[in-house]
Amino acid sequence: MKKYKQLFILISCLIFIYTVQCGQKNQEGSVFFISPKEGAKIKGVVKVEMGLKGMKIHPAGKLVDGTGHHHILINQDPMPKGTVIPADENHIHFGKGQTSTELKLKPGKYKLTLQFADGEHRSYGPKLSSSMHIEVEE
Repeated sequence: MKKYKQLFILISCLIFIYTVQCGQKNQEGSVFFISPKEGAKIKGVVKVEMGLKGMKIHPAGKLVDGTGHHHILINQDPMPKGTVIPADENHIHFGKGQTSTELKLKPGKYKLTLQFADGEHRSYGPKLSSSMHIEVEE
């Protein structure tokens, strides 16, 4: 009976590991900002267009291999692969599959990081991220 319990635990762990990696295996692609450009000085609202190559946009909620959705991280570094991206004022989710937005930022210098993640908001890691710097003027 003890062997069956150990076998059950081992199988459960393997299933868990497989599930966590589902939708994130062999992902090749790139994300990029279409606009604004690196170093842009912007007055007012920051209009952002997000690009993607090598994968497809898919709304959050379902794990579909080769797909995901964008997140913009404000003054943050790329998230490690598999890390769930939090939802707060510095981690903006586009779980409906949006590829453009308008950010209302106070005047100042900002680092914007575009991070791609799977249907459960788990980061695809630094390989599917892109960062740039902008300045919002009064």
